[in-house]
Amino acid sequence: MSNHKESYVSLPRSTHVGRRRYWVLALIFIITVINYADRATMSIAGTSVIRELSLDPMMLGMIFSAFAWAYALGQIPGGWLLDKFGARRVYGISLILWSLFTALQGTVGWMGLSGVLAASTLFLMRFMLGLVESPAFPANSRIVSCWFPTRERGLASALFNSGQYMAVVLFTPLMAWITHAWGWEHIFLWMGALGLVLAAVWFIYYRDPHQDPRLSPQEKALMKEGGALVDLDACRQEKKPGLRLAEMKCLFVSRSLWAIYLGQYCITALTYFFITWFPVYLIQGRGMSLMQAGWVAALPAICGFTGGLLGGYLSDMLIARGVHPSRARKTPFIIGMGLSTTLVFANVVESDSAVIFLMAMAFFGKGFAAIGWAVISDVAPKNMVGLCGGVFNCIGNIAGIITPMVIGYVVSVTGSFNLALYFVAAHGLLAIISYGLIAGRFERIPGSSPECLSDPVSSHQ
Repeated sequence: MSNHKESYVSLPRSTHVGRRRYWVLALIFIITVINYADRATMSIAGTSVIRELSLDPMMLGMIFSAFAWAYALGQIPGGWLLDKFGARRVYGISLILWSLFTALQGTVGWMGLSGVLAASTLFLMRFMLGLVESPAFPANSRIVSCWFPTRERGLASALFNSGQYMAVVLFTPLMAWITHAWGWEHIFLWMGALGLVLAAVWFIYYRDPHQDPRLSPQEKALMKEGGALVDLDACRQEKKPGLRLAEMKCLFVSRSLWAIYLGQYCITALTYFFITWFPVYLIQGRGMSLMQAGWVAALPAICGFTGGLLGGYLSDMLIARGVHPSRARKTPFIIGMGLSTTLVFANVVESDSAVIFLMAMAFFGKGFAAIGWAVISDVAPKNMVGLCGGVFNCIGNIAGIITPMVIGYVVSVTGSFNLALYFVAAHGLLAIISYGLIAGRFERIPGSSPECLSDPVSSHQ
């Protein structure tokens, strides 16, 4: 068997064989941007919703958390559906449904509802939005596993994951302007319509690697030689394997997997602070106007996007230089989560410029650390890539339930965001412990994979 360095460095890296995998990556990046923009609609509309529907911060916190309740619950079933029916069908239907539920939220303001009844209706719609969005990120991870060799997965995973930041950059100012000019209801209607258009593009354009007529044999061979699971869905269709509970047990008994799950929980806590309460913090905690908050929120997101790309690039570069993927994935994660804790110093600075700088630094760190999906692509059993991603994202998104509610409670009781920022920053320290002390060496977990899924470097993944 070749040594580790040869497995990752000696493989050809030329791009003249084709670039179809990069076009696929661009498509899932765009979908992820819309995905996160749809999640963030309520954070922009939040102050207007509170005022016009007679809600309080606790009610808004519950509405924010509704998405995460369903999103977390839907992860494991969503991952199972992906392994059973494939990414093209499940992802496309998910996109259609989440676009419809996004649009429906915009109708609540026209129903004449207020108080508890309005909050309950929005909670239900946000709950359904989370449920139908649940296959999205496991699908992204599965697609990257199929289309990208191991040495390219860090940057590919970082890019689709950085869609969350680009959503803030592109859509937060736009949604703030729409709210100011037309009313908060129009945010949801326009975003829903955009998602339906994108769903049509998805079904027209995307094919699995073994069925894609635009994928050259040379590029397919390059992908497969580097560890891409190009025949994953072909095996699914031919073998139609069923999973037994004994096989799935491996997803819950690995210490390293639990460290990865905990790391995802911590980074998700930071994510939900930024996509739910951050604009409200800028308006209520720092006294900015809605339009100011819309533009200011975009600035740290640019740093997050940049950090995501740099973290993925660093990880892949380390692998290319012979560093084991375990160390290559842990390095940017630990550095990034350390940087993310800087947001707590916003409690002790006075100027808005200093607050924006600290939030930008934390955003950059969170993006730099967003390597978890690449880790899952590397270590998940080959016959359970979707399901393992579902478990990973399910546990991670429990933070999406807890974080908005805790912040809402703290703000309601104290009238301040100070303790909330301490709460959020603590997750950065816990994440460092999870990857630095709890996790062992990241390796591919054995599974009952069909022979057609074998690859030459699996033992080093």
